[in-house]
Amino acid sequence: MLHSMSTTVEPVSDRSAAEVNEEIRALWRRSGGTLSGEQREEYQRLVLEWAAAAPQPARAA
Repeated sequence: MLHSMSTTVEPVSDRSAAEVNEEIRALWRRSGGTLSGEQREEYQRLVLEWAAAAPQPARAA
């Protein structure tokens, strides 16, 4: 089964990647390991926020 993800651009988070990661972990703990449809949308939003906040590795020239 394919799942579609929103392509809506979210504003860059003021939170650190660590803060967003902790919220992701809390979401999984609350869900008991199985996300509902609403929780899955929240998870996708959080993952995008985490990716935007995570430090990017330097690229070689």
